[in-house]
Amino acid sequence: MQRIATLLALVVATPAFAAAPPLSADAAARFAQLALDCVQREYPNKISHVLAGDADARPPRELTPVFYGCFDWHSDVHGHWLLARLARRYPDAPFAAPARAALARSLTPAGIAAEVAYLDTPGRASFERPYGLAWLLALAAELRGWDDPDARAWSAALAPLERAAAARLSAWLPKLAYPIRTGEHNQTAFSFGLVWDWALATGDASMQALLREKAAQFYRRDRNCPLGFEPSGEDFLSPCLAEADFLRRVLAPREFQAWLGGFLPGIPRRASAHANTWLAPGIVTDRSDPKLAHIDGLNLSRAWMLRGIARGLPPGDARRGALERAAADHADAALPAVTGEHYEGGHWLGTFAVYLLTGGSAGASAPTS
Repeated sequence: MQRIATLLALVVATPAFAAAPPLSADAAARFAQLALDCVQREYPNKISHVLAGDADARPPRELTPVFYGCFDWHSDVHGHWLLARLARRYPDAPFAAPARAALARSLTPAGIAAEVAYLDTPGRASFERPYGLAWLLALAAELRGWDDPDARAWSAALAPLERAAAARLSAWLPKLAYPIRTGEHNQTAFSFGLVWDWALATGDASMQALLREKAAQFYRRDRNCPLGFEPSGEDFLSPCLAEADFLRRVLAPREFQAWLGGFLPGIPRRASAHANTWLAPGIVTDRSDPKLAHIDGLNLSRAWMLRGIARGLPPGDARRGALERAAADHADAALPAVTGEHYEGGHWLGTFAVYLLTGGSAGASAPTS
């Protein structure tokens, strides 16, 4: 109990929609260490790798020489995002120098060229699509926004892979006839949100247009999302909330307000509504099991999605209080578990905690008009 109380004390409470990140320097150091412990740790490793012959049976560090750690490619990508975000926001913290050293080791022109070559090899059209590619764009956006000479060099080194990831998604989206509504990596709504934020950060109007088209095709007419069916036993993303968190980016607040009423009509209009009355946090039964531990990630991602949905509504909307209360309940349920005690969760949950506690892609909502 004392350990949980200590961990919770690391998180600094702030008012809803506060501009400053609700994350203490001590908590930032703990999460940074989780990433530092894995971004260059090759094993254990779960690769998503199609072999065309014996020559393709090679260790992860040879296949993808930049993003070979943290158990899998996408986790290593967003582990680097975590280091970039925290080093950028806490430049004088003790962990900043090791974080910068890790980024410098990884983000080299030669290493990125090898990553692009891997991606371009025939038979890998669906590699890390869309989740890993979306996180790669999030890393690129983080580096682009960092006013630092080293960050500019890392951004330039990453640029060929950034272009390759964006091109793959741009080629795929027109052919995608249906949304993917799972609670795991293949889900489209969550990845569309990350890609949208990147497109805003880079001014990529063509990507924004593609995503607007898919928002209209896939989600605009959706009604009565079955939130009561969630979660599935291995979810780390909510299909319903992720869809709403994406649509709040695309739609203006009044338009989003009307759409949300039909999509999630059960959101309470009482600010005091406890999440357990309409959206209880998920229960984790075994954090040493890599799939069951997904529920900790679900609680963290639900928390930031609920806050994002609230942010997308007009200021006077009566549902904002209930959304914020539910977000806090989910964060309280999950943050004490982000300890690194089990590598099954420690290799990725730090990113989800940092994304939540630093406001995700704050400000990446639709225009106010």
